[in-house]
Amino acid sequence: MEFDIIAYCVFFAAAFLGGFIDAIAGGGGLITLPAIMAMGVPPHMALAINKLQGSFGTLTAVINFSRKGMVDYRQIFLGIIFTFIGACIGTALILLLDAKILQIIIPFFMVAIFLYTLFAPKIGEEDKKARMNVKVFYITFGLLLGFYDGFFGPGAGSFWMFAMIALIGLNMKKAVAHTKVLNFVSNIVSLGVFIIGGQVLWFVGLLMGVGQIVGAYVGSNMVIKKEVKFIRTMFLIVVGATILKLIYSYFFI
Repeated sequence: MEFDIIAYCVFFAAAFLGGFIDAIAGGGGLITLPAIMAMGVPPHMALAINKLQGSFGTLTAVINFSRKGMVDYRQIFLGIIFTFIGACIGTALILLLDAKILQIIIPFFMVAIFLYTLFAPKIGEEDKKARMNVKVFYITFGLLLGFYDGFFGPGAGSFWMFAMIALIGLNMKKAVAHTKVLNFVSNIVSLGVFIIGGQVLWFVGLLMGVGQIVGAYVGSNMVIKKEVKFIRTMFLIVVGATILKLIYSYFFI
C-alpha cells in the first residue's frame, strides 16, 4: 500500500501518543489502531501493524523500568512463562472461535475495575500484604491474561495492573513496570502469528515503532518521576476509554 506524507505523519504522531499513554497506564492501542484504520489499512493488516509498533514501545518501557530497578524478574519469571503459553493458546484459538462473546463480557469487568479504583482512592499508593500466593498468581493470571491478550486483547494491561495491586499487593508504579514485561511477551506471540501470515506492512510498522520508542521513553520516565495519584488518574482515563470503545464496537461496528 502507498501513503502520502500526511498519512506517514499521522502514523508517527499516533504511535508517539500511543506509546506515551501505554507506558503510563496501558491502552495505547485505543489511539494507534483507530489511526491506522483511518488511513485505509484493512483490519487484519491494521492489527498486525499495531502489534509490531506496539512491541517497540512496550520493549522501550521495559528497558527503562528495568534500568531503574523497578522490575523484579525473579518474581515475575513464572508470569513470563505462563503468559507466553496462554498467549500461544489464545492466538491459535482466535482463528477458530468467535471473539464476540468476550466483547459482551469484558466491559462489565472493566466497569468493576473502574468503580473500585475510583472509590478506593488509596489503592496502589504503597505495597500491601499479598492476598494470594505470588507463584500461584503468576501461573493463573499468566495463563488467563496471556490467553486473553492473544485471543482478544483490549484492556489486558489494565487487568494485569489491577490484579497485581489487588491480589499480590504491588504498588501502582511497580505494577505498571511488571505489566509492561508481561504485555511484551503476549504481544510478541501475536506478532509472530501475523508475520507468519504475511500480514505486516513493514515500513509503516517500523516508522510507528520509532514513534512508539520515543513516546514510551517519555511516558515511562513520567511513571518514574510522578506520584501515584497521576498514574491512577491516567489509569482511570484509559479504563474509561476502553469501556466506551468496547461498547461502541459491539453496538455500532
